[in-house]
Amino acid sequence: MNSSSLDLTLASRLANIAPFHVMELAKMATELERQGRHIIHMGIGEPDFTAAQPVIDAAARAMADGRLQYTSATGIPALREAIAAHYQRVYGLQIAPSRIIVTAGASAALLLACAALVEKDAEVLMPDPSYPCNRHFVAAFDGKAKMIPSGPEQRFQLSDAKVRENWSAVTGGVLLASPSNPTGTSIPHQELAKIVATVRETNGFTIVDEIYQGLTYDEEPFSALSLGEDVIVINSFSKYFNMTGWRLGWLVVPEKMVPQIEKLAQNLFICASSIAQHAGVACFEPESIAIYEQRKAEFKRRRDYIVPMLRELGFKVPVTPDGAFYVYADCSALSDDADRLTIDMLNRAGVVLVPGLDFGPYTARQYIRLSYATSMENLQEAVNRLRHYFNVRH
Repeated sequence: MNSSSLDLTLASRLANIAPFHVMELAKMATELERQGRHIIHMGIGEPDFTAAQPVIDAAARAMADGRLQYTSATGIPALREAIAAHYQRVYGLQIAPSRIIVTAGASAALLLACAALVEKDAEVLMPDPSYPCNRHFVAAFDGKAKMIPSGPEQRFQLSDAKVRENWSAVTGGVLLASPSNPTGTSIPHQELAKIVATVRETNGFTIVDEIYQGLTYDEEPFSALSLGEDVIVINSFSKYFNMTGWRLGWLVVPEKMVPQIEKLAQNLFICASSIAQHAGVACFEPESIAIYEQRKAEFKRRRDYIVPMLRELGFKVPVTPDGAFYVYADCSALSDDADRLTIDMLNRAGVVLVPGLDFGPYTARQYIRLSYATSMENLQEAVNRLRHYFNVRH
């Protein structure tokens, strides 16, 4: 039988997974570049910095020494210990290395957490807007993401009142991100403590994505792990440590969950990249941390430039982002359709921004997300192009 005549029946859960419009815009930008256009990319959330030199050197040593075999599914001891020491140094928290599971990026950590905690048809509460993959991780295990409209009054984050209002008999838990993609906003410590207490009362789970926690600019950073051992935290080497393509992250879980997470990791992933793990240990050396702190200061400088410029261009930025490298800007004074506006800005100004479409229906048509994880020169050129674009357009 010819393979083209086969009619495979695909799993029905695929209907719950929406396309990622960020990547669609990136493809459109690539095609314009192929035609010779110069495009400024402020869509995908990827640092323009790459791994620090000590990290690259550590990876080279691991390869030269032949440390390329499978590791434990939970990660090499040296890396788990280095992460635990990082929590002590930065947050003053004593986290047992045995609670830390090294994963193939934060995505694998979220998959493992959802595999362990999300029951079929259970609802998981999250704010609208949220990083789109979070609701898809829930859907992958036949759960249902309940997107709760969360506007600038709540810093685009869930509040304890909203959690209480939306909790029902079928709610399993909450999935939060602080600081958040797409908004760059954090949940205040006291509000997060209230949410955790509310969820704990109902025997639910709290998962907090902290992959941007290293990039907080206005307040002393804190980890949700300070709120109790039952809080599950996700983190990554991609953002603060600038290692996106290395696919390395971690998951912190209660001690009693470790054997179950390890069992899942063994079956789903075997282990994270051994080279990336050996390199990751070097991220926590003082020389590396000094580099990352300089880069963090540069991200803050870019934020402090681009937010006023967006307001000058006619965008509203109702909440100044306090972390990550995103601005969530209201474009309603400029257009009634953020998706159409971003496509037009790409084609006519050569600037990639992302519509709210990916991040939930509540802000889909009104907001755009800008990533300032690019050079100051690119940001300044983008502002010049957009200023010309809006002048001509009007």
